[in-house]
Amino acid sequence: MKILDVLCSESKTGFYFDDQAAIKKGAHHDGFFYTGSPVTDGFTAVRQAGEAISVMFILEDGQVAFGDCAAVQYSGVGGRDPLFLAKNFIPLIDTEIKPLFKNKEITTFRQMAKDFESHTIGGKRMHTALRYGITQAILDAVAKSQHRTMAEVVVEEYKTGCKIQRIPIFTQSGDDRYDNADKMIIKQAEVLPHGLFNNVAEKTGTKGEKLLEYVKWLKQRVETKRLSPDYKPIFHIDVYGTIGDFTGNDTEKMTEYMRELEKAASPFTLRIEGPMDMGDREKQMKALAELTASLDKNNIHVELVADEWCNTLEDIQYFADNKAGHMIQIKTPDLGGINNTIEAILYCKERGIGAYCGGTCNETNRSAEVITNCSVAAGAAQQLAKPGMGVDEGYMIVNNEMNRIVALANRK
Repeated sequence: MKILDVLCSESKTGFYFDDQAAIKKGAHHDGFFYTGSPVTDGFTAVRQAGEAISVMFILEDGQVAFGDCAAVQYSGVGGRDPLFLAKNFIPLIDTEIKPLFKNKEITTFRQMAKDFESHTIGGKRMHTALRYGITQAILDAVAKSQHRTMAEVVVEEYKTGCKIQRIPIFTQSGDDRYDNADKMIIKQAEVLPHGLFNNVAEKTGTKGEKLLEYVKWLKQRVETKRLSPDYKPIFHIDVYGTIGDFTGNDTEKMTEYMRELEKAASPFTLRIEGPMDMGDREKQMKALAELTASLDKNNIHVELVADEWCNTLEDIQYFADNKAGHMIQIKTPDLGGINNTIEAILYCKERGIGAYCGGTCNETNRSAEVITNCSVAAGAAQQLAKPGMGVDEGYMIVNNEMNRIVALANRK
């Protein structure tokens, strides 16, 4: 079957672009806005509307395969590609990318994605958002040409050996970390709440006291509000390097603080994402590997999750090989092509590292659906509920797509 044409439409994401550097420098909330001026290139405000591009392949039999080009909330920092604005990239898709697919035969996802990933424009690799969305459309085109689910295509082409079944869903709260945690408990999310502790003074506390109190509250909330004692969610909290900020990145101090957090969360398993941010890939890997080893040596059962400076497939392999973290977030838009997400999940599993198929609140319903197919097919340890920070919408999209995939697989 051939792809007859390629169309684009401008889209909105499920959240916003936020200038993380400006926030860490002290930009504060003013309602849903942030105060102050942006500091990262491309931003016109500290918070601005998230944008995406929907790329549609018109297939020979009249079906339409599509994917959404989207970038992370905190674009332009931590080694990531710059801000992705639709008006800047739709003309490029029309002139440079459309000819690569128009009137071309659909073959396999793995080969088509590899060929596209290696394509350059003006001698430069394409923006991660372009590679992300267009490989989604490729996978959908292959699946539609075979009348199968995208998950089934991935299982077969990558020989994952995975049964198509549910995997844990991780919900994210945004700044509304109390009311949204309640929503998660009601829906019995398997992993919660993310928390968004991205500022020391305002959120984590200059001695970590605010985060510690939140963990105590979360434990009490689950224990008193859950419908059954069998509901035992994993606590997974993203701290954006703020523990390192108030401890001076001292491994011993961070270790002792993790011990306090573990006690506060017990008997629930606790994961801490991004405990420090060293501002450099190698320094980040070494600091995270050292803290991971320290927790293991001291019998502290807090699981560390790698995030910052671990963006590409090569980064993930580097962190996994050096045991920098017990789990690695595969921040799907940052990897570009979704073929890299599949490869990353499988690589982490081979190395005995937890594969968290993540992404960003700043994606779309479509990118979340396609990635859910990939994470289920590759057997990820958990899948982020996305997009948005309202809990209900992202959880609904990922949960329902996951259940559809499983139902269709069981029918066969």
